[in-house]
Order: sequence, then structure tokens, then C-alpha cells
Amino acid sequence: MKRVLLILADGMRPDSLAACGNPVVNKILAHSVYTLEGKTVMPSVTLPCHMSLFHSVTPERHGILTNIYVPQVRPVRGLCEVLKAAGLHNAFFYNWEELKDLSRPDSMAFATFVSGHTYGYEVANERLVNAAIPYLQEPDASFTFLYFGWPDEAGHHYGWMSEEYLHAVSESWNSMDRVISTLTEEDLVVITADHGGHGRSHGADIPEDMTIPILFYNPRFTPRVLDKASILDIAPTITNILGVAPDGDWEGNPLPVL
Repeated sequence: MKRVLLILADGMRPDSLAACGNPVVNKILAHSVYTLEGKTVMPSVTLPCHMSLFHSVTPERHGILTNIYVPQVRPVRGLCEVLKAAGLHNAFFYNWEELKDLSRPDSMAFATFVSGHTYGYEVANERLVNAAIPYLQEPDASFTFLYFGWPDEAGHHYGWMSEEYLHAVSESWNSMDRVISTLTEEDLVVITADHGGHGRSHGADIPEDMTIPILFYNPRFTPRVLDKASILDIAPTITNILGVAPDGDWEGNPLPVL
């Protein structure tokens, strides 16, 4: 694989994939190596989970325990820093501003931020897709992160697994489909979430909050279920796919995707 696109739908519970009723889900699963029983980290909160995804260590190690970023006392290189050091390009398309701290200065080649709080997450998702599609045609788009905040926003307002939440999940899959349909067979897509949710919140050590989907999609793949996977395994799997050594401090392991 020459390029990786990581798509994260904030707060997307694994059981919402079937419950939202969107046929795109089954179309992607039919060509994915995946699990619907992936594990996230505690606290199951957005920024700590994202830091663990990109740095492959637990919040206890990276020190981010809330949605407020603080500098790491014992810094761990993140996915973007590792890929930049290998001469690859990183790009972010996101609609929750706190995610700007997932990478250190000078590790990003391209970024587009559209505030979901200002424009609404439905509009922000659409604008991000419109920006990501032309960028992904660039030959040096080695690693791209595309973030959709709408499901989490709907979960907090209306409740996880509510009609409004499932609509946000379904529309996020429609956005994914628009982007994925422009890629080639040389590209790999990772689709996941940072955490789940229950009621109108998340952050607890319960299955509804701690279980996430983790999918690795390529049109040439035959479907296969992973025995075990964690959010910590995503970064080392991406570096492995791109032929780059993981950072020595990372705690996750490459998953058997290829």
C-alpha cells in the first residue's frame, strides 16, 4: 500500500453500524479486515483517546486525561512525527479544534479545519469532504486523517442510539463513501472511532463507552474478522503498512491486516 487514509467518526459505537441501516456499511465490510469489538482507553474521552491512537500509549503515559491539552512530561513521538521523519507527508481534515495538538509543529504538510461548533457538524462534514477529495489526488498524500464530529455531537444532544444519533452516523458513512470512492486499489482506508457512549455521555469504563469498531478497507481485501484489536494498535499498523518503523516507546502492536 502506498497511502493510508484514517477516518474517525467521533463516538461511533460498533452497534450503530448495523442500526443506522446505511448500505455503505456492508459494502465496506465486504472488503475489510475488521473487528466490532475493538478496545479504547480510559478515560474514554475524545482528546485522551485520540492522543492514545496517535501515540500508541495509554493516557497514564501521555498524560492527557481531559479534553484540555497539556504538554507531555515524558514526550512520546506521535504517528505524524514518525512519518514526517521518514520523509512522508501528513494531512489533517477535522472539525473539532482541539485535535490540532495531536501533532507537533512542523510535522504537518497540509491541514483544513472547519469548526463544527460554528457551522454545525453537518455542514462542517460536507466542507471537509469537499476539501479532502482533491487533496487525496495528490501523489504525495502519504497519510491523511479525516475526522467527523457529528455522531458525538448528536449523542450528547439527543442520546447515543437515538434516531438523531443514528442519522448522524449514517450521514458520516455517506461522507466516507464519497471520499473512498475516489481512491485507488493502492490506498488503504482505516475506519474507527475514539469511544462509544451511553445515555447522553461517555467516559465510563463500560462496554458501551469502551468498545469501538476498527476496520481496514481495500477493494482487494476479502472480509476477515480480527481476533483482538486496540486503539493502541492503529498507529503501529499504519506505520507497518507504509514501511516505516514504529517509535520505540509505542505500546501497541501491528495488526495482521495485509
